[in-house]
Amino acid sequence: MDNSLQLNTSLRQQQTLAPLQLQFVRVLEMNEPELEEEVRRALDENPALEEKSVPEEKSVAGEEYGETAEQMQAADYSSEEEIPFYRLEARNRGAFDSAYEPVAVEHGTSLMEYLMSQLAQNADFDDEDMDIARYIAGNIDDNGYMTRSLREVTDDIMINSGLEVSDDRVRKVWNAVRALDPPGVGAMDLRDSLLLQLKRMPSSPDVKVAEEIMTDYFDVFSLMHFDRLRSMMNITPEQLRGALDLIKTLNPKPGTLISGSDDDDRLRHITPDFLVEPDGERFSVTLLSRIPGLEIEESFRADSDFGKGAQASEANAFIRKKRDEAATFIKVLDMRRDTLMKVMRAIVRRQQEFFRTDDASTLRPMILKDIAADTGYDLSVISRAASGKYVATHQGVYPLKFFFTERHKENEDISVQKVMAELKRLVESEDPAHPLTDEALTRQLKDKGYDIARRTVAKYREKLGIPVGRLRHRI
Repeated sequence: MDNSLQLNTSLRQQQTLAPLQLQFVRVLEMNEPELEEEVRRALDENPALEEKSVPEEKSVAGEEYGETAEQMQAADYSSEEEIPFYRLEARNRGAFDSAYEPVAVEHGTSLMEYLMSQLAQNADFDDEDMDIARYIAGNIDDNGYMTRSLREVTDDIMINSGLEVSDDRVRKVWNAVRALDPPGVGAMDLRDSLLLQLKRMPSSPDVKVAEEIMTDYFDVFSLMHFDRLRSMMNITPEQLRGALDLIKTLNPKPGTLISGSDDDDRLRHITPDFLVEPDGERFSVTLLSRIPGLEIEESFRADSDFGKGAQASEANAFIRKKRDEAATFIKVLDMRRDTLMKVMRAIVRRQQEFFRTDDASTLRPMILKDIAADTGYDLSVISRAASGKYVATHQGVYPLKFFFTERHKENEDISVQKVMAELKRLVESEDPAHPLTDEALTRQLKDKGYDIARRTVAKYREKLGIPVGRLRHRI
């Protein structure tokens, strides 16, 4: 047996992050709501951490004149138009209080509850009919469409409730549900929903033509072959145009009129992290943070002497540990604040033209490597600093990722956004009766100096949410 010994040498590169770096990387990636939750958790768990106390002033300047602080701030501007919007939104609450936002909707009734409340007023319905209706309403999605067939609903009723119901009775209750508000609810598909809405409208020539299109020519209509549709129906262009204009007013998702509650709106709410405002020839950058100032609690600032012994040693160790954790957390928050400000200022310097004009075509090519070079940070730091962050301007709110756009071609100072903006302008100015194909768009872009392939044009068109030329056809 060969028992020879072997000695191998290998070289391996490994990066180890210190606890401070690990915590900084995790906090940097958080958006404002997530950071608020993290700070709240740290305040609850670490007794050595507390909010900075704000000294109370004995008198408020301007109080003798009956002016509030907001009125005094507004006096710094010559007119109301010059007052920044955030000055007009006084939130007299603590850093972690939820600001009340009045919403002009009802209390968030679900679509099923709304349907059942209407059926409860139906005198022809007995308890068994209401049970059937409850099963039907429970199988209607938030858009207002049935998710199961009537046969499947009938089987569910008999299996789960033990009721012996016929298909005719289920269909009768289903038709009653389809007669409820909002019009179009309880439909099996889009064509069925549009027909339900048309049948609830007062009779007119346009309604009759629209009903005929939905009933007999929906496939041709969905492909937008309008010339063929007009020929098959033997109607004038004006008649077809009137019917199409009417169909455009219909709601393809009728259930969202009820199920789109204020809770959904709040989930889609975006909290800007920065505010960028013009300041003469420059721009001022403000970090919109509601995080309070933090400090080490007074009793933890100096080493305590609990004497000797095991318990005293544990107490001293606890004091030092919690104080070090609090100091590290405060330092991490400061590092995050400085990093975000440097990154945002670097973005503003490179994209000044956009912040002046709000025109996407003015965006300069800019990648993470450019901001890393400007700030001296690592690429991973720039990526985390931009992830999930938003900036508010006078024109709107934009994600930081919006400002990172690649060059259309190497060694060209033309961004993808500029090419997409030109593509959008070409589509908007086309003849609706003869929309441009991707090949035609490619030729026109080449004439304007953008030498790109047809498949690239199709990719940019899809990014812009623009359908193919056939589906853009109008009469």
